[in-house]
Amino acid sequence: MMKYPVLTINFFHDAVCGWCFVMSPKLRKLAAEFPIRVRHHTFVLQDTPAKLAAAFGSAEKAKSAILGHWERCAEHDEGGRINVEGMRRQRFPYPTGLLSAKACKAAELQAADAGHWDYFDAVQAAHLIENRNIADETVLLDAARACGLDAGRLRKDIHSPEVAQLVSRDRQLAASWRISAVPTLAVSGGKWQLRHGSLSQMRAELALVVSDEQARTPAGSDMQ
Repeated sequence: MMKYPVLTINFFHDAVCGWCFVMSPKLRKLAAEFPIRVRHHTFVLQDTPAKLAAAFGSAEKAKSAILGHWERCAEHDEGGRINVEGMRRQRFPYPTGLLSAKACKAAELQAADAGHWDYFDAVQAAHLIENRNIADETVLLDAARACGLDAGRLRKDIHSPEVAQLVSRDRQLAASWRISAVPTLAVSGGKWQLRHGSLSQMRAELALVVSDEQARTPAGSDMQ
């Protein structure tokens, strides 16, 4: 029996991004249907509160604008999980994603890509469903415990030079593949970027990509 090669999908994401929250469960379903593996890459849109405020005019305007994005995300989210009004009531500024990105890479050090994915989903749930401040290390450690990770090790790794380098390396990879937004799904060294649409649309597009890559790649090899 011919063994079909496995296609690697590179998922670039930011834990503060509502569209990433909508994307992740779709990608999990596709990963159960196709010969693919998912590699996770952090891509922080604004890494400081000052940059977030500058991008929108002020911290208050940033939160208002981003929650408008949340409302659109909620229209496409299965199960109505996104709690827009809950976040609107919170008094803390809208969080930036750098600390959660470091936490995701720290989770990856413990449990590889599968652990990164589970942890990323847990952090996003804390953010978009529970409306907790994921720029707060306490919240990130709670998510680690919920995923069965070593929270003490995660706390140490978050602040390590190794994790800072991993986050920087993800950004450099995105730049080399001309990725500028999240969520992005990239395959074949960035040659293909799968569009974020409905599950049926993504399934159809992925089927074409997998078929094309299988035709190009010898059996038994991995499709990068």
